[in-house]
Amino acid sequence: TGVAVEMGAGQALLVLLAASVVMPTRDLLLNICMDAKHHKTTPGPEGMLHGQCAPWKDNACCTVNTSSEAHKDQSYLYNFNWNHCGVMPPKCKRHFIQDTCLYECSPNLGPWIDQADSSWRRERILHVPLCKEDCEEWWEDCKDYITCKENWHKGWNWATGTNRCPWGSMCRPFTQVFPTPKDLCEKIWSNSYKYTTEHRGSGRCIQMWFDPAQGNPNVVVAKYYAWKKRSSPVGMENVTPEAGKAVCALPWPVLVLLPLALVLL
Repeated sequence: TGVAVEMGAGQALLVLLAASVVMPTRDLLLNICMDAKHHKTTPGPEGMLHGQCAPWKDNACCTVNTSSEAHKDQSYLYNFNWNHCGVMPPKCKRHFIQDTCLYECSPNLGPWIDQADSSWRRERILHVPLCKEDCEEWWEDCKDYITCKENWHKGWNWATGTNRCPWGSMCRPFTQVFPTPKDLCEKIWSNSYKYTTEHRGSGRCIQMWFDPAQGNPNVVVAKYYAWKKRSSPVGMENVTPEAGKAVCALPWPVLVLLPLALVLL
């Protein structure tokens, strides 16, 4: 009968809906690479990465060549010269290399990927919450260096093919250009990073570098902020991650088709 057919259709639809619930859905904020100049399409093992990029070797968005170039004073990555106001001290340069490795290699920056309007990348990172220690050690080790610019993303003189201080600018002590660690972390790369008072190991801030023997601490940080980003638009800022998962457990096709299945029953 027609009723039996409708009931059968409804039951079949419920079976399909149940199947869609148990099928894993890829989280578009986790374990991804941004669409930028030297990034791989998807993260994966590299076997071995160079120097300070090594912690990401098991799951990286960068290649071996990119990791090697990240350590050079004048690399093909962006033709960027760290020594634009004299030679950058090694203890300072170490942080800029770590910064480059994090940017190029990390698959844990998804919650902060934003659209970019530059010719060399379609995506960038914005307001990545850096751990307090990372910002402060970066500033402390670079405070004796000199530079001519606050924002290193733009405004350079590229007439020679590499970045030089713009005409009329003066090389000044780092502490004048960046009076605080917050100034350094937030201003140098156009707000790519955000200074936080969260500490390493808290699960609430990204570390620029880590000991791979202890695992990658940025994985859990990305998961926390991915959950927070998904839940905040619907007023769930104060819901625990576990409760948020329960509320958001049904994918959108289920929510759309479930009323139809109930009607057919």
